[in-house]
Amino acid sequence: MNFRLSLFAALLFTAAASAAPDAPSLIKQGEYLAVAADCTACHTTSEQQPFAGGKAIASPVGEIIATNITPSKRDGIGNYSEQQFADALRKGVRADGAQLYPAMPYTAYATFTDSDIHALYAYFMQGVMPVDRASPETHLPFPLSIRFSMRFWNMLFLNPPGYQPDSSRSASWNRGRYLVEGAAHCSTCHTPRGFLMQEQQADAFTGAVVGSWYAPNVTGNPVTGIGSWSQQDLATYLRTGHLAGKAQAAGSMAEAISHSFQHLTDDDINAMAEYILSVPDRHAPATGTSRFGQGQPYQNLSAFRGEAFTTPVADEGARLYSANCASCHGSSGQGSKDGYYPSLFNNSATALAHPQNTIATILFGVERNTAAGKVFMPPFGTQPNAINSLNDQQVATLSNWLLQHYGNNTAAVTPEQVAEVRRGGPVSPLVMLAQVGVAGGVVLLLVVLGVVLYRRRTR
Repeated sequence: MNFRLSLFAALLFTAAASAAPDAPSLIKQGEYLAVAADCTACHTTSEQQPFAGGKAIASPVGEIIATNITPSKRDGIGNYSEQQFADALRKGVRADGAQLYPAMPYTAYATFTDSDIHALYAYFMQGVMPVDRASPETHLPFPLSIRFSMRFWNMLFLNPPGYQPDSSRSASWNRGRYLVEGAAHCSTCHTPRGFLMQEQQADAFTGAVVGSWYAPNVTGNPVTGIGSWSQQDLATYLRTGHLAGKAQAAGSMAEAISHSFQHLTDDDINAMAEYILSVPDRHAPATGTSRFGQGQPYQNLSAFRGEAFTTPVADEGARLYSANCASCHGSSGQGSKDGYYPSLFNNSATALAHPQNTIATILFGVERNTAAGKVFMPPFGTQPNAINSLNDQQVATLSNWLLQHYGNNTAAVTPEQVAEVRRGGPVSPLVMLAQVGVAGGVVLLLVVLGVVLYRRRTR
């Protein structure tokens, strides 16, 4: 009897210990990691209901709906054990056994250590308010709608969980690598994708299309990448989204800086900068002009001065620029004296070989919130807050004018490219090819069955 009472008491103690709240310091550590991972960018649609999901994430194969990751037991992850939480983050497997799509960057989060997983679990279970709100289901085209197929993708492209430090490197470099390749998942955007939408690790950080935007080359190459920047330059950019005379963040990078990077410690930001600048671009030249030193001041008011806006002029691009851009960026593209409105020459946005960011900036504008203040450029698409809605031809004409005079004068923009960016970026042929492959497999199976049946009947 005494043994049974002792056993019962021990079980009660274990249950009480497991139900006890974690230390505030552990929850705070988890919150910091959630900020580093920028979970809010995808999983928050309303500031009043953080992490409640429902946001549509554009991908080359269709929209993927971010789920509710609050501790709601009805609609969120409130019933997840810590192991199930770890499997979702590092293996892309939900508690019900269904596969996640890699729009949730579990291929990067696989890097998380067990201790950081534990801290994240403590934060999401005890530091986040539960929201009982179901997220819509993701509906990708067949056969990608079959989540089971992701098991085979994971077998090919998912690394084992955990992080192996490089003993030949400094502690700060290893910390930077852990953050960049893990929580910050920089490679998810800046590394080109292969045919099966996998990251091409041999070309890591050399630039890739991400929806309507282009995540540029951020390797240490001084020409194709950001090797001409100092570590302090990169740290400043990650903190503020702006580096005078060189670059400014827009699109998803602006979101990452607003929601995530600006809130990291100086040590972590410097560690990330140290690691990123050490990444090589093995396939690019190390000589030539970088994208931060192209273009020059230019204006052509004489081409349309005194003419009605409906009158054809010799330089329609100059007129579009004067009407829509010059009031902020200056008559010659020089920007404002305080740097709030950047110069359009010596600017990464107009000097990339890929003109997608020039188009996207015109269509969607710029919005960034940091400790340095709010940065806003109005869109010129069809948004309710668009000051002037430009059609595809006008955006193409304006883009070509900007590129010709202020940036990469070898790039050219067509109205069709503008329409593609406006729709959300290029569509992967993977869906169509997968459907063709499935159809071909079905036809082949029918042929084989037909041959088998024919042979049986003729025996």
